[in-house]
Amino acid sequence: MSSKVRFDTWQAADGTDLMRFSDPDIEVWNGSAWVFLASTNPSVNYLVIAGGGGGGYVAGGGGAGGYRCNVSGENSGGGASAEAALNLGGTYSIVVGGGGAAASVGSRLGGNGSNSVFASITSLGGGGGAGISGGVDAGDGGSGGGASQTQSPGSGETNQGFAGGAASGLLGGGGGGAGEAGNTDGQMDGGDGVASSITGSSVTRAGGGAGAEVNGSSEGTGGTGGGGNPTQSGTANTGGGGGTSNDGNRDSVGAGGSGVVIFSVPTGVSVSFSGGVTQTSATVGDNDVYTVTAT
Repeated sequence: MSSKVRFDTWQAADGTDLMRFSDPDIEVWNGSAWVFLASTNPSVNYLVIAGGGGGGYVAGGGGAGGYRCNVSGENSGGGASAEAALNLGGTYSIVVGGGGAAASVGSRLGGNGSNSVFASITSLGGGGGAGISGGVDAGDGGSGGGASQTQSPGSGETNQGFAGGAASGLLGGGGGGAGEAGNTDGQMDGGDGVASSITGSSVTRAGGGAGAEVNGSSEGTGGTGGGGNPTQSGTANTGGGGGTSNDGNRDSVGAGGSGVVIFSVPTGVSVSFSGGVTQTSATVGDNDVYTVTAT
């Protein structure tokens, strides 16, 4: 299949070249060469993280939200390389997923996080952690929730995150993280997240929540990247899974952390948002970076 490029050139009255449209770029003539000015379909780097899963009722930690990234040289979740380049122009949807609810006595299973969306990119909410004697497996999601007793851990979504950790007797499983499975660093520990420098400095996000021993004294540690420690929720805007505790108290179970959508475009590309969007922006090198935390 042949590709097509269209050239529309604007000239001064004397015939001197000034500017041209070379789909999708706009270029200006500097006297000796055509120089990029702007694009009608600019290249976009993105980091899209869904909401983390809530912790289970005294057993399994919540799984981290799905993690998708196309920044060159970085990784997506689940051990995947950066995704393909993305060129956008026009109007697109952005959704920032909320964290899943902490488990209640009645359900015992933590709630799954909500999906985050940027244009055609969707990251899945993290799976909720399984609860004590609940008879229900941990939730599947971007990363899977940790298991309890004889229940199974949740599965992670391919190229977004890892599975939750299995239980070992009365020791619950840690929630899966974007960078590793639950229990990788120790029984009940949440899986670590993945680092990105899209905002100009390296930040790790999407860690799994800590699990706990059923009616015992042992507790895990939340995964690096916002995973909740025992009794704590996942960190907001990281997609971290919620942690659980060993004291049998549903008020000590953490909810999942909300997700985030971060994208960058070449400086000079016009970007506007609809009402109700909470975002900040910064210039990093030759790009403008937008961090959206609520929609």
